[in-house]
Amino acid sequence: MKLRRIFLYVFLSFSILYISVCTYMYIFQRNFLYHPYQNNYLRGEKLNPEVKEVFVPSTEGIILKSWFYKNPKNTYTVLFFHGNAGELGNRIYKLNELKNLNLNYLIISWRGFSGNRGSPTEQGLYSDARSAIDWLEKNNILKNKIILYGESLGTGVAIEVAQNQKFAGIILESPYTSIVDAAKIYYPYLPVDFILKDKYLSLKKIKNITSPVLVMHGGADRIIPIAMGKKLFDEIQSKKYGYFPKFDRHMMTYNFELKTELDKFIKTLN
Repeated sequence: MKLRRIFLYVFLSFSILYISVCTYMYIFQRNFLYHPYQNNYLRGEKLNPEVKEVFVPSTEGIILKSWFYKNPKNTYTVLFFHGNAGELGNRIYKLNELKNLNLNYLIISWRGFSGNRGSPTEQGLYSDARSAIDWLEKNNILKNKIILYGESLGTGVAIEVAQNQKFAGIILESPYTSIVDAAKIYYPYLPVDFILKDKYLSLKKIKNITSPVLVMHGGADRIIPIAMGKKLFDEIQSKKYGYFPKFDRHMMTYNFELKTELDKFIKTLN
């Protein structure tokens, strides 16, 4: 009888602790997914002086701080959706290379990032992305001249808004099958399927992409395993290209090889 009481006490204690942990993670989960103040990739590069700071209106009265570069001689404009951490300056080294590839670009900062009002959510980021597309179209840049570039978390946004649309192309850097799958790697003890609010179900949506796609993923990525990028690549039904270097990490190295792959992909676009 005493042993049964001890067992019941231990069981109840662990149950209460587990429920408390699940409740805490449910309430504060977005603090673990979005990191607007974590600037890990500031490298001291200077932004091209021809870039203009613009403010893209989104939903809920939110205005998105953005950078826009345009050379009338360039054919395509990249709409850059950044990842889950840091301000726009973390991507300067990539933006400078896009300019060198004769690409125009618009990079938006998400709601809650770079001093923008609001808090990031899955649906909020989708609204921000669609607002950026509308902004480009109002500036006479049509979808068939827009290349969507998703970086990490931004790949899920790019896939969402690209569904059943005809963009010039889609570039996915370090993509995931879903945030559900990624969360299970980090929190295998949690009922992720039930408590996760922002799921970004990229694998489910990728078959709806009709534009050409370039998937880039490094074999040494310790944040999102390359297997996810390859699984997405296998499910793409449209014209597709892959770049899977063995030693690149999550933020891929913008070396000669990667830039060559980007240039090759751009040259295949109509």
